[in-house]
Amino acid sequence: MNNKKFWFIDVPSWSIILMPILLVSGPLLSDFALSLVSILFLINSYKNNLKKYYNNIYFKLFLVFCIVLIISSLQSNNILLSLKNSFFYFRFGIFSLCFWYLLDKNSRLLKYLFYSVIICFLALIVDGYIQYLLGENLLGTKLYNKYRVSSFFGDELILGSYLARFFPILFGLFVFFDEMKKNKKLLLLITLIFILSEGLIFLSGERLALFYMNLSAVFIIIMINNYKFYRLITYIGSIFLITILLIIFPQSKERFIDKTIYDFTRNSDNKIYIFSKPHNHMYIAGYKMFLDNKLLGVGPRQFRNECKYYPIKETRVSENEIVSPYHCSSHPHNTYVELLSETGIIGFLFVFLLFIIIVIASLKHLYSKFLKKKNFYFNDFEVCLLSSLIISIWPFAPSGSFFNNWMSIVYFFPIGMLLWQLERKKNK
Repeated sequence: MNNKKFWFIDVPSWSIILMPILLVSGPLLSDFALSLVSILFLINSYKNNLKKYYNNIYFKLFLVFCIVLIISSLQSNNILLSLKNSFFYFRFGIFSLCFWYLLDKNSRLLKYLFYSVIICFLALIVDGYIQYLLGENLLGTKLYNKYRVSSFFGDELILGSYLARFFPILFGLFVFFDEMKKNKKLLLLITLIFILSEGLIFLSGERLALFYMNLSAVFIIIMINNYKFYRLITYIGSIFLITILLIIFPQSKERFIDKTIYDFTRNSDNKIYIFSKPHNHMYIAGYKMFLDNKLLGVGPRQFRNECKYYPIKETRVSENEIVSPYHCSSHPHNTYVELLSETGIIGFLFVFLLFIIIVIASLKHLYSKFLKKKNFYFNDFEVCLLSSLIISIWPFAPSGSFFNNWMSIVYFFPIGMLLWQLERKKNK
């Protein structure tokens, strides 16, 4: 790995470096790259006896989780369709192990990854603001609903999600290389990227992404040590920019304020819903599904096929009973409702306990930080990586499908870096 010639033909390393760019292109190339990396690492593990990367609690629990998913699929009503998503789910965990292994061999990979994420953010910022100001982006893609920016993602309204989820990783790499003290020009560029990307999240019209941006910002500001003031200043700068955008482009208020109020009270008698009426009804359907399949659920990605058997009845003013059109969807739009309904209490506990572990570890870090004022539980780089995990498994918000390939890559991307960093700190 240290051989320069080998570095330039190292497929797994460059697949990881280019992954942020591949994710912008869509799920096809990114999933192909991840699968290739996983296969090559399995071959390499067999040839070179890389037991170290498999002999840890993370991988052992992940492997049990994968087995639970397969068993859940085997007892579902559509075995082949469910197995299509669960049988090869292990590739995401193997990808994280390969990332860890590559960093052990050559940590320069992080520097290239840092530049790769910067390039992605710069391209999306330039293209996104052009699309918002001119009505179409550099590829001719027009604004969605006349005000929602999607940039290179086109009809997929995930620009804000991408920026919000990769922002903690970008900031973490910035912290890791301690760029504030090294290169003033790069510092200025990064500062502009931070502020403009958060403004672009707002222009994307993705309320969940804006929530994640604020959640990760607050988490990082509270938890970090050396870059607290800098992150606070950039966060204030982004709020100031968003305020200006609201004043200049008042149509954005329709999406974030007016529509949010409407979604919470979408009916004639002003009844309050969880996030919105569609979300509320999907959650009820998912909960009923769980009650009938408590241990293993209905099988991964089977909510779409089973929800029709769990209609939500409504009563209108005329007292005529009707069936809600909102209870069925491709997934229930909440990670934990999806896990409960599709994998039962067993699959649910794996992810929920991970969330609890992160929360407890964060509280220990805060205790050390504010009361002992020494021996911080996590360094600033680890805090940023934990922030990216927190927003991926946050329970109290709508979410994409847990088993979506694109989302799964984003979920598992920071885990390899975190595993490498924790072992690196342990061995110091």
